[in-house]
Amino acid sequence: MLQLCKVTDSLFISNARSACSPELIQQEAVTLCINVSKQQPSPTGRVITLRIPVYDDPNEDLYQHFDQCADAIAKEAIRGGHSVAYCKNGRSRSATICVAYLMKQQGLSLTEAFQWWSQTQVSGPSWRNMSRK
Repeated sequence: MLQLCKVTDSLFISNARSACSPELIQQEAVTLCINVSKQQPSPTGRVITLRIPVYDDPNEDLYQHFDQCADAIAKEAIRGGHSVAYCKNGRSRSATICVAYLMKQQGLSLTEAFQWWSQTQVSGPSWRNMSRK
């Protein structure tokens, strides 16, 4: 089933197939797509795209991209836009980016962000990517 799952009023999480659906992008008024992968496609059309070129691998340093992604999501929200973070399955890499956003822009601690996420989302962040190398 194709869907974008709401994280906040201005942020969604999804898998690559759903994030590249022109119908869903239009339906949710998405203006920024953050592709947290090296291999998944990016949507076409009138959306800003940001690719974070990482594999779903514990040796990848996703931490180095936290500020860039969180700031891009916040900037888009201020402009009145909506963002979607996605990876192949919409589970670990994109969830990690969403939690990093919640921590930086919403002021949540890691524990608070994890508790909130656990209560509201099906997928979970990749905790191995939450620490510095």
